[in-house]
Amino acid sequence: QVQLVESGGGLVQAGGSLRLSCTASGRTASTYTMGWFRQAPGKEREFVVVINWSGLSTYYADSVKGRFTISRDNAKNTVYLQMNSLKPEDTAVYYCAADRSGRDLPSYYYGMNYWGKGTLVTVSS
Repeated sequence: QVQLVESGGGLVQAGGSLRLSCTASGRTASTYTMGWFRQAPGKEREFVVVINWSGLSTYYADSVKGRFTISRDNAKNTVYLQMNSLKPEDTAVYYCAADRSGRDLPSYYYGMNYWGKGTLVTVSS
């Protein structure tokens, strides 16, 4: 079992940047695949990005590729999402997620086992 706590959301103007953090509890948290998903108002939750346990492999949604960067610090049990060149359509609640199954990264597109409560990102035009 792992618990996830997100932070770093807020209000930013279009073109700006934000960095989200997600801290995981649990002795084996550093061995989990970690990811970010988002849910915009009135829309279904969608995949954003995932990173493997070592941080050496990542997989991004096309909509954020080149603008968002995921990284992790296993010593701190923390994963980060650096979001640059933000657009109004990036407005959503961003959820941190974790999974210990060790599957191929694209398979996490459909979801992960553990979820945080989310942090709101609002991008104004």
